[in-house]
Amino acid sequence: MAKSGSEIFNPRTGQRTLFLKTAADTSGVVLRMESFHPPHQPAEPEHVHPFQESRCEVISGTLRFRIAGSERSVGAGESVDIPRNVPHYFWNNSDKEAHAIQEFRPARNIEDFFDTYFALARAGKLNEKGLPNLLHMAVLLREYDQVIRVTQPPRLVQMLLMWSLSPFGRLLGYRGTYT
Repeated sequence: MAKSGSEIFNPRTGQRTLFLKTAADTSGVVLRMESFHPPHQPAEPEHVHPFQESRCEVISGTLRFRIAGSERSVGAGESVDIPRNVPHYFWNNSDKEAHAIQEFRPARNIEDFFDTYFALARAGKLNEKGLPNLLHMAVLLREYDQVIRVTQPPRLVQMLLMWSLSPFGRLLGYRGTYT
């Protein structure tokens, strides 16, 4: 479980994240974190936060965002607000590290998703595309369905994976959290 002041690292992407305020600190109102994105970081998959608004304020460097099909660069001193359930992703395509403050409202359990995903990367449990095996993916899709959903494969396929394969994944020992 994430705690204020704790830092996580993803060796696959080089991203570092420091938790500034967690759900426990804010009675679930907000997750606030500081993130550092190395140059030429790979883009994350397009996704939505179905019940959360997110905000990213760039402190230094530049991040490139694709939000609802439209791309824009966000530089130091600028921010972007992403309404709930809007497809988006971002990456650092510059030659300089990007430093940003990110927020998610309400917090829900999104911090557990980040903690788990980074821990899986550190343990070498993700493939070259940054994904776990299919059974573990089904467990994770179900665990974090209320805070993050990838836009591909289609939602119906994701639901079939979650509901049909996650019980087998759990029987084999896969869990929704990984530390």
